[in-house]
Amino acid sequence: MNQQRHSHGFTLIELMIVVAIIGILASVALPAYQTYTERARFSEVILATNQFKTAVGLAIQSGRVNTLAGLDAGTNGVPPAVANLGMVASATVTDGVIIATGTADVSDNTYTLTPSLVSPIQWTVGGSCIAAGLC
Repeated sequence: MNQQRHSHGFTLIELMIVVAIIGILASVALPAYQTYTERARFSEVILATNQFKTAVGLAIQSGRVNTLAGLDAGTNGVPPAVANLGMVASATVTDGVIIATGTADVSDNTYTLTPSLVSPIQWTVGGSCIAAGLC
């Protein structure tokens, strides 16, 4: 009697190997996913500066201001400051520098834009978002 035995299914060792591989992949992927999520949230903070960037640029290029001192939110065509808007705790302009601060969801990181007074305007990015890798 020559009977062949056909096995169906997986052994316990094979299943344990698969579970270990999935665990390793998940431990690598989860921190990367969290970073991408925080970057996506912080993009809302960066986007909140666009209205100020346009207005400050227009004020400088039109000659309404000769210096950045006194170029603040609510003056010279620059919109008033905003607060508590989604992921944005606050966004304002002080002496021509645009300052946006995120909420606790983005670790209260800041994003700043400092304009040059030469044409074309060059913007210098600053803030704690650089060290955090969010901007």
